[in-house]
Amino acid sequence: MISTNTIESFEYDNRIVRNFGVATIIWGVVGMLVGVIIASQLFQPAMNVTQYGTFGRLRPLHTNAVIFAFVGNAIFMGVYYSLQRLCKARMFSDFLSKVHFWGWQLIIVAAAITLPLGMTTSHEYAELEWPIDIAITLIWVVFGINMFGTIFKRRERHLYVAIWFYVATFITVAVLHIINSFELPVSFMKSYYLYAGVQDALVQWWYGHNAVAFFLTTPFLGLMYYFLPKMSNRPVYSYKLSILHFWALIFIYIWAGPHHLLYTSLPDWAQSLGTVFSIMLIAPSWGGMINGLLTLRGAWDKVREDAILKFMVVGLTSYGMATFEGPMLSLKNINAIAHFTDWIVAHVHVGALGWNGFLTFAILYWLIPRLYNTVIFSKKLINIHFWIGTLGIIFYAIPMYISGFTQGMMWKEFTPEGTLKYGNFLETTLQLLSMHQMRAFGGLLYLSGAIIMSYNLFKTMAQGTLVANEKAEAPALSKEFVATGSDTYWHKWFERKPIPLLIGSLVMILIGSMIELIPTFTIQSNVPTISAVQPYTSLELEGRDLYIREGCVNCHSQMVRPFRSETERYGEYSKAGEFVYDHPFLWGSKRTGPDLHREGGKYPDSWHFHHMREPSSMSPGSIMPPYPWLLEQKLDVSQTADKLRAMKTLGVPYDEYQIKHANQDLKEQATVISENLAKEGIKINPDKEIIALIAYLQRLGTDIKK
Repeated sequence: MISTNTIESFEYDNRIVRNFGVATIIWGVVGMLVGVIIASQLFQPAMNVTQYGTFGRLRPLHTNAVIFAFVGNAIFMGVYYSLQRLCKARMFSDFLSKVHFWGWQLIIVAAAITLPLGMTTSHEYAELEWPIDIAITLIWVVFGINMFGTIFKRRERHLYVAIWFYVATFITVAVLHIINSFELPVSFMKSYYLYAGVQDALVQWWYGHNAVAFFLTTPFLGLMYYFLPKMSNRPVYSYKLSILHFWALIFIYIWAGPHHLLYTSLPDWAQSLGTVFSIMLIAPSWGGMINGLLTLRGAWDKVREDAILKFMVVGLTSYGMATFEGPMLSLKNINAIAHFTDWIVAHVHVGALGWNGFLTFAILYWLIPRLYNTVIFSKKLINIHFWIGTLGIIFYAIPMYISGFTQGMMWKEFTPEGTLKYGNFLETTLQLLSMHQMRAFGGLLYLSGAIIMSYNLFKTMAQGTLVANEKAEAPALSKEFVATGSDTYWHKWFERKPIPLLIGSLVMILIGSMIELIPTFTIQSNVPTISAVQPYTSLELEGRDLYIREGCVNCHSQMVRPFRSETERYGEYSKAGEFVYDHPFLWGSKRTGPDLHREGGKYPDSWHFHHMREPSSMSPGSIMPPYPWLLEQKLDVSQTADKLRAMKTLGVPYDEYQIKHANQDLKEQATVISENLAKEGIKINPDKEIIALIAYLQRLGTDIKK
């Protein structure tokens, strides 16, 4: 029991909650708008406007805007509101709250500027260059100090389940971001990853999968545990289930990253480990969904009447669907069909649109009227938003499931004579255009719902007055404590001690991380070398950087899997030793276009020239945008020697002579390509960017090509 204390008066900071809420609304609309644009580009290439508006450059802008701007601000909005009330204390520092808010918005603006400019590392969900990575680290530390400072000065001894998830989110995202961001700067906005090839792929998908786990899932589970009982006026269904859910989820989730790399050059043991833990992940994931849905037991009449609770129910159901489908996709027989297809796009967006989007909408609708001491402007508009949003998810996901399954089966189909039935990759692309049109329509519906919500919420704000400092009272936390009754339960110790909770969470996520990462880096046999594989020439390295700048990896994989269908179509399957000099790896995660790992020597230089100038001239019906600026822009060679020197630091065997003569060697190779083009009637100076890109494409996969 807690001894009687003097009642203390204090105020909750609602201004910071409002600020993050408004940012959530604005960035949500922006991110979804970019999503509709890039969805449309996949059936209407004319929508690729200028070199800064191509699919390759806008796709990472969309993912970063939705994940870190929309969902990120929603997380902070919910955490800053719920944490103060769960701790019965104002945030630790108003100043740190402001630094966190404005720092995060500046990071988002920096992403919105640099990504269309082609300043990218190419790592999925981690495309931002090293100065922005440092800024993210600093702002995350500010958030952590503010959160733990609030917990330490709390007036409530018990740390509610939502706070467990906030703590695990903070420490895990910090670990993921730091380890995945080990980069060697070449210049202010150019760097190379410390890791290469197979090792880089494992680190990236350890990060990428767990960015979904610990940025898109665990904080939202914390928000669900706080806001759903508030919205329904019902207690959480099971306290013990929440304990099991929390510890099992954070322990198992961290292992599952390798299921993104099945049938690749990643060692088989790591692939199998990822699969096993992915299947196990169903139990804790569904434990959370069940705990949420059963919280609504006895309140289903209210759900039928309250559109906000409908958002929560569909969100939780989407979470259950996505967390069942993810483990199923990690089974090798299913992954063999689904990977690199639109099936994965459907899977991801069921979670993003249903789970993250609908929970965010519900929280905004519940929160904004309370911050402004008013009622929602229009309940009818909430219902309209719910149905438009739900239809948007359906029109988005179902066509992508059909498209993905169609792709996977067409890629593998053989004729009775034993040849590929659809040998030309473009045949599958053209077959799916109607599905992409329906997907874009679904995205437009979902965006329309978000715009309706924005109008409704801003009208709600206009009719009320912000309660910037909400008055509250609570007894001070007594130092006297006698363990009685349920407080003897073992987990109560964690619930009263934030630092052991933090350390316990860290231990849980480090076990799987170390077991997967350390052997891949330390056991040489995991990445066997191939003597024929040589470093890129200076011109090829510059061409590779152009390939990264233009976001080609967003549509093309560089990983031929060991299937007959793929070796027949592309050539010899990819070997781990071929990627030892690839900083970063470029295996890709989606085939909108064909795999390019065996592209070298497949076509003459002139084919690549015409294909980049006007893709449909070489591939009638192609949805790839043209890249005329590559033919016009002069290749920047001012940093070529610095790039080779950085690569040497990372272990690529360049010698000082090669570094010193990098530009001279580059010019000589470029001249040869220019002369080859001239023989085919194409006159172009050897200093143009297209020459470097051709050099890189012609090098791909040729080191071991028979």
